[in-house]
Amino acid sequence: MAPQVPGALQSDAETRVPRWLRAPADPNPLIAPLWPVNVDKSDEGTVRVDGVDVRQLAEEFGTPLFVVDEADFRARARAFRDAFAPADVYYAGKAFLSLAIASWVADEGLRLEVCSGGELALAVRAGFDPALLSLHGNNKSTAELTRAVELGVGHVIVDSFVEIERLGAIASAAGVRQPVLIRVTTGVEAHTHAYIATAHEDQKFGFSIAGGVARVAMERVQSHSALELVGLHCHIGSQIFDTSGFEVAARRVLALYAEGLGDGTVLGELNLGGGFGIAYTTQDDPATPHQLAAATEALVERECLALGIDIPHLSIEPGRAIAGPSTFTLYEVGTVKRVALDAGSSRLYVAVDGGMSDNIRAALYVADYSCTLASRRSNAPAILARVVGKHCEAGDIVVRDEFLPADVRPGDLLAVPATGAYCRSLASNYNHVPRPAVVAVRDGVARVIVRRETEEDLLRLEVE
Repeated sequence: MAPQVPGALQSDAETRVPRWLRAPADPNPLIAPLWPVNVDKSDEGTVRVDGVDVRQLAEEFGTPLFVVDEADFRARARAFRDAFAPADVYYAGKAFLSLAIASWVADEGLRLEVCSGGELALAVRAGFDPALLSLHGNNKSTAELTRAVELGVGHVIVDSFVEIERLGAIASAAGVRQPVLIRVTTGVEAHTHAYIATAHEDQKFGFSIAGGVARVAMERVQSHSALELVGLHCHIGSQIFDTSGFEVAARRVLALYAEGLGDGTVLGELNLGGGFGIAYTTQDDPATPHQLAAATEALVERECLALGIDIPHLSIEPGRAIAGPSTFTLYEVGTVKRVALDAGSSRLYVAVDGGMSDNIRAALYVADYSCTLASRRSNAPAILARVVGKHCEAGDIVVRDEFLPADVRPGDLLAVPATGAYCRSLASNYNHVPRPAVVAVRDGVARVIVRRETEEDLLRLEVE
């Protein structure tokens, strides 16, 4: 069980008291593990990132606003790079990608995984070395594959027999031999939400090890003169804490790897994917990169010894674990209302100026988040609240349950931590709401890395 921390939503294992009944004595302090390393609160109760007050950020850049602690992002990238060396670390761009992010990833010595033509185009615009890119996707178009081959993308992770033929024809026409990894499905039931579990049999990704389908894919690639099979890839899902799933997946894919070597297949690399969980609330207890690396290294060494094979060159793909904790979202409170419930109880609804258009995860995955009053200190007692968005949907929930000061009011700023992954990248224009800006703060200086959309942006594609 996670430790009792002031301001957190807790449950008591002994008394079975629901966590939302345990109001903290003081709702003001930050819960440090949920926030970027350079975020704190002043004596006046205002959130600061690397010394910059969020009230200043709101005034200069508006709200909602994604705020990235650049030093924190870079430090997390380096931590994975150093912990897993000499393995290759690919930043999973789908978590969040921009020109600045791609530049930071390159600066810190990581490679980059992209999964669409648009992400590939952004990486190229950022000057990322194509040889350090890998291209994912279960339905890559001919145009996407053609551009990847022309650019000299380091790896294409093939996902279907159709793609093997499509990519082979493109590489043949270009007169090159394209390196590929085969994505295999390991049959692991990851302990996560069904929408982000990707290694069980009944889903769209990869070639199943069961029944020999993945083995046939290896033979198809190996027999194609324009394709070079360099290794295998697996990925069991996202926001994973239970390492048993990783262990089973690695064991099964290593067995397939050894089988291929025994039949004369040329293999050199094993990509174990990513999906490492982060802390969204105090109920989450993620492992550090060094803990993950040590466990992975021990597992691979043990399995390779048992199989009688050399340890392959490893690679991993963290995305959420780098981007997620480095960023928080800043909102302004617009309305506050108390709603009567059954048996004389009630709930406080705090509505902010964003919502499911900048963070769909709460609605899509029933994801839990935390938040804090960011613009002042309050002496009011803690009260259970639900933070909701401005969209015309009952499911537009930002934070399902959190204790906030009872005097929370319109004009207050709220900050929601751990929103760097799959928030801005999944953002939409639902209800024709412009998507927020992204601001990076480093050494006490804030700069826009993705500008706020305007009404003109929303109308630009309209045809009268």
